Amino acid sequence: MAGKRALLILAKGAEEMEVVIPTDLMRRAEITVIVAGLASCESVTCSRNVVICPDSSLQDAIKQGPYDVVVLPGGNLGAQNLSESPAVKEVLKAQEARKGLIAAICAGPTALLAHGIGYGHKVTTHPLAKDKMMTGGNYTYSEARVEIDGNIITSRGPGTSFEFGLAIIEKLLGKEMAEKVRIPLVL
Repeated sequence: MAGKRALLILAKGAEEMEVVIPTDLMRRAEITVIVAGLASCESVTCSRNVVICPDSSLQDAIKQGPYDVVVLPGGNLGAQNLSESPAVKEVLKAQEARKGLIAAICAGPTALLAHGIGYGHKVTTHPLAKDKMMTGGNYTYSEARVEIDGNIITSRGPGTSFEFGLAIIEKLLGKEMAEKVRIPLVL
């Protein structure tokens, strides 16, 4: 079971909590997480002006793939940047083709829509992204805090970041590991 690997794609304008909390939780579960900067490996300014230094550029991280999970944080500008990126489309198409896990939170799922990923799945988003996500009728919408449908995990926003990260851990490593990580957090 050990040796799981995650790719979290960090774009300018990402929601900080949705980057840091899932990354932290996955690392506590001993999942190797590569935080990849969408544009480069330079520092990225997030939605609340917190600056995060990625581990790698996305281009370099792609060469280290495939990954057990690809994670897309939200934040309106961050999600827009993910949605407009041909490199993100390439990563997501490859992940979907190999039936790998894809996890997106807040406005992040709108990048799935933009790149034609996971059509037919049940998803959730931040309430303000619901209408955009439902454009075209490609998904079934859920109001759940975390929605897991096959190899697609979606979640609602910064306040669900812990549940989102734990859902990824449970899907990759099982309920026991998710509990082992959750208990000391005093959630």
